[in-house]
This record gives sequence, structure tokens and C-alpha cells, in this order.
Amino acid sequence: MSKNLNNQVITQRQLRVGELVKKNIGEIFIMDEAKIPHLDTKIITVTEVKMSADLKSARVYVIPLGGDQTEEVVMILTEYTHLVRRALSKRLDIKFLPKLNFVEDKSFDYAQRIERLIKENNDNEKKKNGYN
Repeated sequence: MSKNLNNQVITQRQLRVGELVKKNIGEIFIMDEAKIPHLDTKIITVTEVKMSADLKSARVYVIPLGGDQTEEVVMILTEYTHLVRRALSKRLDIKFLPKLNFVEDKSFDYAQRIERLIKENNDNEKKKNGYN
């Protein structure tokens, strides 16, 4: 068992079901099984799925290729969640099909920011020590 940022215990079952849901939603997007209008699901990456303790809801973190128009993609996915759930129900054999909440994944932006700060710090150290 591990803990998330809110000190809630995350069970192996939550992790296992989350990975199963992530894999299947990713395949649904690649195969365009959900048939979401006005959206090319082949460019959407599912980066993580976090399951609730009762496994009845899932927070699905997504990012489109290139990170462009992420908010718009999340809005469209939220509007057509029923289509994704229908396609998911055909693939999964679990007691409760989770309610899907699509969320913009900001971890890549955060990682880029950290890398930029580290690079700036290293450049400043080199200048401070007289190295170029």
C-alpha cells in the first residue's frame, strides 16, 4: 500500500483497476471505438487513471499530442463521457463500471518548468564560478 498527497491509502486493487482502465481507454482512443464527434481521439494520451477507494469513479488524466488545446479536449471528453463508458463496458468485466472524470494532465508542464529552473541554476553557477 502507498499513500497519495492527501495521505489517503492507495490499495493494490485501486492501482490494478486503474491500470486496467487506463490501458482500455487508451485502446478505445487509438481504435476510435467511442466515435466522439469533432475529436480525433487517436492523438489523445491517457497518462494516468486514479480510482476512488470504492472503485466506482475514476479520474482520467489526458493530454493531446503536443499539449495543444488541452482544455478544449477535456471539455469534449467530459461532454461525451457516456460514449467512452459504453465502449469501456464492452471491454471490461468488472462489478461496477466506474464513472469517468476527465482531467487535464499538467505534469508535463510541471516537469518542463523544473528542468528549466535546474538549467538556469546550473548556468548561474557556471557564471558565478567563472566557467562558460
